[in-house]
Amino acid sequence: MTCCTAKTDPLMLTSVYVFVTEMDKDHGFYRQVDVQDHAHYIVAFFVLVIGTVGVTGNALVMYAFFCNKKLRTPPNFFIMNLAVSDFLMAITQSPIFFVNSLYKGWIFGETGCKMYAFCGALFGITSMINLLAISVDRYIVITKPLQAIRWTSKRRTRFIIALVWLYSLAWSLAPLLGWSSYIPEGLMTSCTWDYVTSTPANKSYTLMLCCFVFFIPLGIISYCYLCMFLAIRHASRDVEKLGSQVRKSTLIQQQSIKTEWKLAKIAFVVIIVFVLSWSPYACVTLIAWAGYGSILNPYSKAVPAVIAKASAIYNPFIYAIIHSKYRDTLAEKVPCLHFLAQAPKRDCISVSHSESSFRDSMLSRQSSRTKFHQVSSVSTTDTVWSDVELDPMDQSHCVSSSYSLEALREKVQVTG
Repeated sequence: MTCCTAKTDPLMLTSVYVFVTEMDKDHGFYRQVDVQDHAHYIVAFFVLVIGTVGVTGNALVMYAFFCNKKLRTPPNFFIMNLAVSDFLMAITQSPIFFVNSLYKGWIFGETGCKMYAFCGALFGITSMINLLAISVDRYIVITKPLQAIRWTSKRRTRFIIALVWLYSLAWSLAPLLGWSSYIPEGLMTSCTWDYVTSTPANKSYTLMLCCFVFFIPLGIISYCYLCMFLAIRHASRDVEKLGSQVRKSTLIQQQSIKTEWKLAKIAFVVIIVFVLSWSPYACVTLIAWAGYGSILNPYSKAVPAVIAKASAIYNPFIYAIIHSKYRDTLAEKVPCLHFLAQAPKRDCISVSHSESSFRDSMLSRQSSRTKFHQVSSVSTTDTVWSDVELDPMDQSHCVSSSYSLEALREKVQVTG
């Protein structure tokens, strides 16, 4: 028997490799895009900046909240959860996106693409639904203060945060289980769900995702803030009408609303920035869903994706600008950020004004003990309500004013 040894032709192996690669491209996963090399490098630069700032900034937010026990209030748990999701978004998305941009294509295989897209979906959806939870929390505290006393607790807040993650997990797992799929997008350097291929599963998932993760939460958020604005305006007008006869309970209630409105304003700025970041991406997916995907070029898909991922970097800057206690904590714990420290602003109603208003109110009611006890009862409730606020430093000023008013009330009661 004659044994023949065949020599392997390198050119033939190369041809086979190219043939297999082309088959993969034809099957829709590894698709080539014809763009200039500098486009990949520009994207890589912005992704590097986004990743560095996102990881560092959100890590500082988490560090500040862990260092300062006074910041660990139930409303701030939502802020903390938002920082966690943004941190995970930045640390799981930016490094891989950056490396792929340098190689000008996806290099981590199909499994890597699915895991990358899953993480992006999970943390992005978590951020959006967490903002919805923040808005509902502020809505209840400002417009329904009596319910807020029972609503606001650390245990209930943790339960809501767990529901936020479970809801996000369900939407993120769906493409892995067959409802749509995860594929490379844009310049083929990042991955997301398949909103381009027109199949019933892809179109239904895209529509439902946009509705239940973006548009419906956005509508609820808008309704909550409209109600909060109307409640603030109504309370302010009531205080103006009362004038010098305003009671202690009304003063505390107005200050409590103002304090809660501070956190609501921070959340509102965060929500606006988040929506602006994700709106271009939502528009691109809906254009493809409507059947006009052919008009979308690689750049029109890649740029909105980069803008959406940048949503993870803005929140630390918003906190640094608005949240005085956050600034003071970082200035104390991080030496290079000492410039953030500043003298606390006194936002509460002045003690002298409160005492004067309360004195006038009490002198006019000395003959009625029943009314007096009613005011005292309401004041107690409002004091409990005022504990649920953003900045404990501001709370100390309010409490000191409350103590002064309480002393004055006892004095009037004795003289009466």
